[in-house]
Amino acid sequence: MAEAYNPEYDPTGLEGAIDTNRMYWLDAPHLPGVSLKPLRTSTESSFFTTMVRIAAGAELPDAVYLGGMDMWVLSGRLTYQQDSEISILEPGVWGFIGANSRVASIKAETDAELLVNFYGAAAFLGDGNSVNSILTSLDVLRLAREHKSPLVPNTLAYCAKDTSNRFEGDGEPMAIASKEAGELFVGGAGEFATPADVRHPHFVDTRAVPWAVDENIPDVGLKILRISEETGFVTMVVRHNGEAPPHRHLAGADFLVLQGAMGYRAGPPEGTGPGIWVYEPPGARHESTQRLGTQDLIYTANLYGPIAFDSGKGTPPVAILSWMEYQQLAEAAGAKLIPSSKSEAATLLAWAPIAKRPA
Repeated sequence: MAEAYNPEYDPTGLEGAIDTNRMYWLDAPHLPGVSLKPLRTSTESSFFTTMVRIAAGAELPDAVYLGGMDMWVLSGRLTYQQDSEISILEPGVWGFIGANSRVASIKAETDAELLVNFYGAAAFLGDGNSVNSILTSLDVLRLAREHKSPLVPNTLAYCAKDTSNRFEGDGEPMAIASKEAGELFVGGAGEFATPADVRHPHFVDTRAVPWAVDENIPDVGLKILRISEETGFVTMVVRHNGEAPPHRHLAGADFLVLQGAMGYRAGPPEGTGPGIWVYEPPGARHESTQRLGTQDLIYTANLYGPIAFDSGKGTPPVAILSWMEYQQLAEAAGAKLIPSSKSEAATLLAWAPIAKRPA
């Protein structure tokens, strides 16, 4: 196995990636005890991705997630309350909260860190279903700019620019930087070896999900968690112990390295390790992506569309992986996928005036 990679490494930045360990926590507006490390915000789609830290005893209060969201629990212990049911969320748990879903509370029993993808705004509610505040991608963008906290670019053209994506100071390392975080999502002995008490069908303890393997890439294992037949989005945990052939992302994709070292196009020769979050904009291409060293390379992955494999730069595609191929892999492995919506749900918010107008 290679020990180094990428002779074209340019130390001015990580292109479409960011080291979350070197970032500082920023207080979230109107959410006491909640802080953010913004990673990417889109003013076009309204998507935004951020690390979220919830202090012990604090919570994300009653809210409607207008575009939906997904969340990876990285550390701590949380109580999740929705539809009169309570789930206990611990590291290794992943969940997808569908668009327009109302969640009564996400409360931290201990300090907790999460990776959260918001697919639209979140409306936090008050008495009588009134809207107290709304968190949007623009709010997160403004927060990052006010604190001069770099964000990962949204487009291939912007990724190619020298943005001098550097941090001043040492930052505040993530909890996953100090432990074998891969075991939290793939199983193994440790602090959270007991399965989490997950009672909501849109959450899963990823340690219980079987590995799927594509016979064309036998050294890469996939825990496929959700597939949307409507959007083509696919979410998974990846154990990447071989080398992925040259490929192009026809749509965006994002990854969080949990364990090991990843050698990829924009990273340093020694690879990128735990806490590195990568966004591949539509059109991004790799000659190859591979594990460096001997430790298992484990990372999370959201794929927002197909991947086209080729035999070299300028050559036509030799294979395409879309949600349909991932669905076949999941079925062959016996994986039970997380639902993308609640078809039986009635109106969750009903009429919620922002405020009463004066007479």
